[in-house]
Amino acid sequence: METVKPKSKFTKTFQKVIGLRTATKITANNGICLLATQARFKEDDFAGQNQKKNEDNNNRARNRAVMEALIARLFAGVSAIKASYAELQMAQNPYNNEAIQVADQAIVDELRAISELKRAFLKKELDLSPQVTLMLAEIQEQQSIMKTYEITIKKLEADVEHKQLDIALLKNQLHESLAFNKSLEKKLNSSGSLSLFENLRLSALNPTHFVQFLHYTMRSVRRFVKLMIREMESAHWDLEAAIRFIHPDAVFAKPSHKSFAFESFVCITMFEGFNYPNFKVPSEPFENNQPHRHSPKLYFEKFKKLKSLHPKQYITQNPNSSFAKFLKFKYLQLVHAKMECSLFRNLNQRKLVNSGGFPDSVFFVAFAEMAQRLWDLHSLAYSFDEEVTVFQVKKNTRFSDVYMECVTEDSVFPSTSTSAADEVELRVGFTVVPGFKIGKAVIQSLVYLSPAGSTASS
Repeated sequence: METVKPKSKFTKTFQKVIGLRTATKITANNGICLLATQARFKEDDFAGQNQKKNEDNNNRARNRAVMEALIARLFAGVSAIKASYAELQMAQNPYNNEAIQVADQAIVDELRAISELKRAFLKKELDLSPQVTLMLAEIQEQQSIMKTYEITIKKLEADVEHKQLDIALLKNQLHESLAFNKSLEKKLNSSGSLSLFENLRLSALNPTHFVQFLHYTMRSVRRFVKLMIREMESAHWDLEAAIRFIHPDAVFAKPSHKSFAFESFVCITMFEGFNYPNFKVPSEPFENNQPHRHSPKLYFEKFKKLKSLHPKQYITQNPNSSFAKFLKFKYLQLVHAKMECSLFRNLNQRKLVNSGGFPDSVFFVAFAEMAQRLWDLHSLAYSFDEEVTVFQVKKNTRFSDVYMECVTEDSVFPSTSTSAADEVELRVGFTVVPGFKIGKAVIQSLVYLSPAGSTASS
């Protein structure tokens, strides 16, 4: 039997250490369990926080969607009110009671719906489906826009119709004014200048009567010239080139004075042959084209007969008369074939005039009236016993009060200097209307004055 040795100090110490470790392990195990439980609690808290955060985000997203839907609904309501108000205004002119009631009720209903939305929003009782509300708001917005466009179109159509009525009314007023002006002109022609010649006797005839009828004739010439210029402008003529062709070196003080060049061209052509009893018309007998061979009484009777007749009426009744031949000759002389084709795109008037017809165009009627007055003036001139001559003033001739009169009432070219001795010397640029001599009486020619030495058109 072995002897049990007493425990050494080391053994006792080791056992204590072992016992301590055992106790410590138990304690440590308890501590470890405790730490694991605490970690599990913390994970649960984190998951709850995430869930709460997600719920908050979802709530915010839903609230945002609800607010967007609410705003869209409000804008759609405003658009609906705008469309209904436009419809209400449209129904007032012309007045439509039923349409006014419908539009008014639509405005009231929409205001009531918006007021209900406001009440629900303030009390936090909004119960909206964002997707459905957005879709309905968009539909309502588009419908309101379409209604506004339709009302705008109707209003524009009504405005167009109103403007068309105004245009038609103004056209009627224009036609009435033109007819009234024509009647006044006719009365003026019949009771004004021409009335002086109604009871005129050949024995009482004097140069004053010729001057009065000359003024009357020149009014018809200027009417035709204005019409001719308008036709040229409509045909896109280069008027400057036309003026340079008529008077190459003419200088004009004002642009409006350029019409005198065309008036000069017409007068040069129409007064050519005035010194001859029948204007030297080629188809007239030789004895009628001899200067100064005429019967005053015969010409005075022709003047009295033709002055009050319409040219078309006279030519229709007397197609082979001297006046009909004169009208044809002067038209073909004044209106060149190229000119007529350019102005009217054809030569129909020329063909009709050549065949002895009378075109009804405004242009030819104005020409015929001018030609008739010129023919009447010629007949009146040859009603005098004295010799009748026509004259033109040469270019660059010094101005003479005896034989000339300036065609413009104001100063043509104002002087740029203060000294009278240094003033611009004015000479005749061209003759606009020829002058006349009846015996010893001189009827001044109308001239356009230009600075001496001028050579360029301006």
